[in-house]
Amino acid sequence: MEFNQQDNQQNSVISITQDLLQLAHTELKTPCFVSKKFSTEVTISSLTDIDKISLFPLTSQDDIDILIIGTGTLPKFLTGKQQIDIQQMGINTESMNSQSACRSFNLLLSDVRNVGLLLL
Repeated sequence: MEFNQQDNQQNSVISITQDLLQLAHTELKTPCFVSKKFSTEVTISSLTDIDKISLFPLTSQDDIDILIIGTGTLPKFLTGKQQIDIQQMGINTESMNSQSACRSFNLLLSDVRNVGLLLL
């Protein structure tokens, strides 16, 4: 899927395929993490790998208020414990399929929200 919105100062999502995410300035293999000014490939490959310890090095690179988790073609969800642990970090979460996650990320980014995107 291809996206049209771009901003030269931010990591807007341009397109996504099954295993590749194209941003305004770079391409990443999934799984990956993207925020306003930071992006990297990650070793988190499933929802069960998500916890405070795995997220802290990523979310500390940029101010993040909400983390959107793209779970592939079908939406999958964090457990209640995972959600509470992440909320204790001051971060709200939303899980959805990866294409919807990319669209939501771009929309929130354009609204100058502190958003992060984790694609599994």
